[in-house]
Amino acid sequence: MSSTQHTNNKRDPSDYDVLIVGAGFSGLYLLHRLRGSGFRVRVVDRASDVGGTWYWNRYPGARCDVESMQYAYSFCPELEQEWVWTEKYATQPEILRYAHHVAERFDLRRDIELNTTITSAVFDESKHRWLAETSDGRAISVGFCIMATGCLSTTNTPKFEGQESFAGPVYHTGEWPHKAVDFTGQKVGVIGTGSSAIQAIPLIAEQAEHLYVFQRTPHYTVPAWNRMLESDPASSESGRKAYGYDADLTIEEIKADYAGLRKRARKMFNALAFIPNRNSALEVDAFERQVEYEEFWQRGGVVFLGAYTDLAKSLEANETAAEFVRQKIRQIVKDPVVAETLVPTYTIGCKRLAVDTNYYETYNRSNVTLVDVGQSPIQRITQQGIYALDQEFNLDSLIMATGFDAMTGTLLKIDIRGRDGLTLKEKWAEGPKGYLGLGISGFPNFFMITGPGSPSVLTNMMQSIEQHVDWVVACLEYLRTHNIAAIEATQSAEDDWVAHNDAMADDHMRNSCSSWYVGGNIEGKPRVFMPYVGGFPLYVEKCDEVAAQDYLGFTLTP
Repeated sequence: MSSTQHTNNKRDPSDYDVLIVGAGFSGLYLLHRLRGSGFRVRVVDRASDVGGTWYWNRYPGARCDVESMQYAYSFCPELEQEWVWTEKYATQPEILRYAHHVAERFDLRRDIELNTTITSAVFDESKHRWLAETSDGRAISVGFCIMATGCLSTTNTPKFEGQESFAGPVYHTGEWPHKAVDFTGQKVGVIGTGSSAIQAIPLIAEQAEHLYVFQRTPHYTVPAWNRMLESDPASSESGRKAYGYDADLTIEEIKADYAGLRKRARKMFNALAFIPNRNSALEVDAFERQVEYEEFWQRGGVVFLGAYTDLAKSLEANETAAEFVRQKIRQIVKDPVVAETLVPTYTIGCKRLAVDTNYYETYNRSNVTLVDVGQSPIQRITQQGIYALDQEFNLDSLIMATGFDAMTGTLLKIDIRGRDGLTLKEKWAEGPKGYLGLGISGFPNFFMITGPGSPSVLTNMMQSIEQHVDWVVACLEYLRTHNIAAIEATQSAEDDWVAHNDAMADDHMRNSCSSWYVGGNIEGKPRVFMPYVGGFPLYVEKCDEVAAQDYLGFTLTP
């Protein structure tokens, strides 16, 4: 054999078993698990470092709305014990440090290619392989393509007339500068009042000369009651009995039974360990309901929706919780007109419930103005600021807190082509379709981590990520053991899962208003309830059944 022939027969350096797109918490864990199973893996990410959403979302006040002791990997007990969170709700810098620690502890960086954008991925039916192309024209050939691109990773900026004319800097909460932004002495405008804005607005108001908040739709938010995590007991025995592990136990107490905490979390609808109230809101009198809601309000966080078992199914029950929060707003905000503007009228929980620190209190400041553009939208953006309600608001800086093209946005930005050249954009023209939120009919050897059709954003994402990654890795090991060249969701299994997902969402309160759960924040996006609302335990049971029956609902090609 000539030297030339020998060189050409060598495995090309861009040839891998698995390509992972995304170096956030999904991509990092995937790499660790797949590499440990002997697969040759390449991870690519457009960012200049690992961390995923926590690399990009650096706006003031950015922190997780899941308690830090639960928003962490569970796959490594040693990692659980060695890492020490400093706050009940970790800030973005601390979460990013955690991602860096994981990448370095498990030596992951050597298989991660940063500053790299995947522009296309095309399936070669004759070879049962994917050919991906990067923005600089390089090709990567892989047996399996796994999208770990995250649910909230493509920012949404609505189109406003004249938006290019604004003379000052424009920031998006989802793509915040890496250097601190100083708003001292400035007039600042914020468009949007979703979760990111609710975290950022109180801190920006402390710094700015004047802050104008342009609100289209008011948002429900409950207090975080954030605190530094200490080693001294911080709660009474009665509190612990009422709420179980998470009524502010010490770090040592939680770590002493971390395995028990994880086990309890996996049994919960949202994969969060807490003890909900199993009673119905309609079975008790108004006084008892008020006491219970107050206890959950003082507990704080998204578990407020666990105050009664029927808040997600009964509109009548939901209204009792919604009205409790509305009364809290009226009590906190001193100006009754401003308070009523901040009061939502829809069901609580149909939009993502936010967790805040002094959000409503911020509207009592003399340097904060709430501009209600719900009935009369922003007319245009000018060189000097924003023209709305037939007046111009002069601004030095403008912040777009306008959220994300959730669940599908990042996937559809990539030119993904399956069998017979079918594009994912064509496949999802009427909304996302897939099997278990993991596979897609017509796209063999292609997996999504926490994709549409899985619990994802309705759960503690770290638990959902680990469950998906473990399932995918076990699947690839099975395929390798049985000499399977390709795996693909069948059309009938996909259809059945989509119908099941839709049926579960039909009468659920999360599907009772326009939100990013249904793509309502993106003009022209099909209105489909995207996450699976049947709960984490039921979903895991279904995934386990599929695997136990040799991947029922998938076609396996030898």
